[in-house]
Amino acid sequence: MSLKSTNKADTNKYEVVVEVEGKVFNDEVTRVYRKEVKKINIPGFRKGKAPKAIIEKMYGEDVFYDDAIKNLYPSALTDAIDEAKLDVVGVDSVEVEEVGKEGLRFKAVVFVRPEEVDINDYEGISVVLKPTEVTEELINEEIEKVRDRNSRMVTVEDRPAQNGDTVVIDFEGFVDGEAFDGGKAENFNLTLGSGQFIPGFEEQVEGHNTGEEFSINVTFPEDYQAENLKGKASEFKITLHEIKAKELPEVDDEFVKDVSDKETLDEYKEELKATIAERLQKECDSDMENQLIEKLCELVQAEIPEVMYDNAANDMLRDFDMRLRSQGMDLETYIRYFGMTKESILETYRPQAEKRVKLRLALEKIAEKQGFNEVSEEELNAEYDKLAEAYKMEVDKVKEAIPTEGLKKDIAVDKAMNFVKERANKS
Repeated sequence: MSLKSTNKADTNKYEVVVEVEGKVFNDEVTRVYRKEVKKINIPGFRKGKAPKAIIEKMYGEDVFYDDAIKNLYPSALTDAIDEAKLDVVGVDSVEVEEVGKEGLRFKAVVFVRPEEVDINDYEGISVVLKPTEVTEELINEEIEKVRDRNSRMVTVEDRPAQNGDTVVIDFEGFVDGEAFDGGKAENFNLTLGSGQFIPGFEEQVEGHNTGEEFSINVTFPEDYQAENLKGKASEFKITLHEIKAKELPEVDDEFVKDVSDKETLDEYKEELKATIAERLQKECDSDMENQLIEKLCELVQAEIPEVMYDNAANDMLRDFDMRLRSQGMDLETYIRYFGMTKESILETYRPQAEKRVKLRLALEKIAEKQGFNEVSEEELNAEYDKLAEAYKMEVDKVKEAIPTEGLKKDIAVDKAMNFVKERANKS
């Protein structure tokens, strides 16, 4: 197998002509014959015993060619691409030019990574930082969330229902004086102000007391899911059985002891302050990185083959499938359950896939310009150690799974991203 010729057909597109010598091709044809002969019946021969020459005489000399070509062309093309030193990202087409006992020659049209990539103005990119100051208001908001999680529901008997209460009601709905399907329930728990029911319903329950029987009038929205109720005026007859309100614990030292390992409210607030500060800093860093990514994707200059975006989207789909499998599901089940298609999922991934490809090209170019591609053995080993720790694997196993050259590129890209972050114009 050998590379015959390489011709540039278009931007980032090459025609590669590959030859497979006669002996290699004929040996593969023989292998195909030995596999397929078991399925072939030829009069005068036991099934699976017909000579190759007889089968070729009956069905044509090329009867086994298609399978032989399918078996040979992937490795032949890979060898030719390596010999041509092309960074191929996708195959557009494969065309057989000559095939016979003398051998096989085919032409493949392939896409390569962008040969001309550039990026400028990546130092001093302006970003707006999210605030990281921990205010008393934020601390109190966190305490209120904890109070809410530790609240209990108590029955209220000395006042009417109000927004935020949970009421236990019977109700039945009527349109034009006729009860409708799905419009009736007993002992239903409804939190007023939750927006669970159609507009106007919950507001009209407010102000009523336990034991009251009353009617309310509401109109179904025009976009309501039930066709027979869209835009219809209705009456609901309601019996209010119980009003329940959320009782929050007092914020004092005893509360602190119940919800934390601290002894006093002041100590608890200091702990919350540190936790909130850490969260705000992570949010700030993440938001800054997202701003930089958006800008780098705008700044990178390259004609990018569409197949690179397709590949990235497919990688994301495979990652999604792996996550589903780890949760006891697979992609096919997910697709059936949610009424989606593989194509529709890929379409949702497309914008992120484009961003991923552009960012990688941008950072690789920055790494080249800044001289980050020179990765020391110390840096390389440190990264292998980090990966081994993350995956709970032996370092040698990680090295077997992750090629050195690929990891060096990842380290260089990380350096480039840190370089852009350090030199960003923050405000």
